[in-house]
Amino acid sequence: VQLQASGGGLVQAGGSLTLSCIPSDRTFSSYNVAWFRQAPGREREFVSALIWSKPYYVDSVKGRFTISRDGTKNLAYLRMTNLKPEDTAVYYCAAGAPLESYYRDASAYEFWGQGTLVTVSS
Repeated sequence: VQLQASGGGLVQAGGSLTLSCIPSDRTFSSYNVAWFRQAPGREREFVSALIWSKPYYVDSVKGRFTISRDGTKNLAYLRMTNLKPEDTAVYYCAAGAPLESYYRDASAYEFWGQGTLVTVSS
C-alpha cells in the first residue's frame, strides 16, 4: 500500500492542525498505523501509533495530539492541538504490523508515505 500524508502547514504556537494519512487501497485497513516526525538536523522520531485500536504517544505530545482512523473513509489522522515551535518537523505516516512492543521502532513499519511539513511559529 502506498501512503500520502497531507494537512501540514504554517501555524502559530498554540494553534491546531489535523494531518491525514491517505492510502492507495483498502489493504490499509489491515495494518496498524503510526506517525513519525523528523525535525531539521535531527533523527526521525516516533510520535504516535494506533496498535489494534490502542493509541500510543511520545511523552512530549501526550494530551495535545490524538491519533485516529476512519474505517469507512479508509483514512488515518493525527489531530495536533496546542502546537509548539518544537513540534516543527516533517511528519510521516507509516503502516505495518509491528509487534506491540516495537511500535516506536520505525523499522517495524513496512509502508511509508512522503511527509508533510508542519511549521510552528513562536
